[in-house]
Amino acid sequence: MGVLGIILLVLFVLVALALIFLIAIQDESSGLSGVFGGSSDSTFGSGSSKFINKVTTILAVAFMVLALLVAFVAKSNNSSSSILDAAASSNSTWYQDTAAQN
Repeated sequence: MGVLGIILLVLFVLVALALIFLIAIQDESSGLSGVFGGSSDSTFGSGSSKFINKVTTILAVAFMVLALLVAFVAKSNNSSSSILDAAASSNSTWYQDTAAQN
């Protein structure tokens, strides 16, 4: 995985953590803020619910897009078509090396 893959992976983790945080602070009717002991209607005031919902939606879309991009970059950097093919080729070279030594 090259530099682009590492950057995408870091962004993916940051978006995932932000998404977890935003879902946790949503109001009781739609989120998990009641778990943290809050019984008010909203964590940051009355008008923040719409904003938090919009940001959560944007981060959810970004999470899905980044997941696809990370998978695509990881697949394009892999020279073998599958993990099993790579394992089979490494085992065959190991057998050839040990046979040549004997």
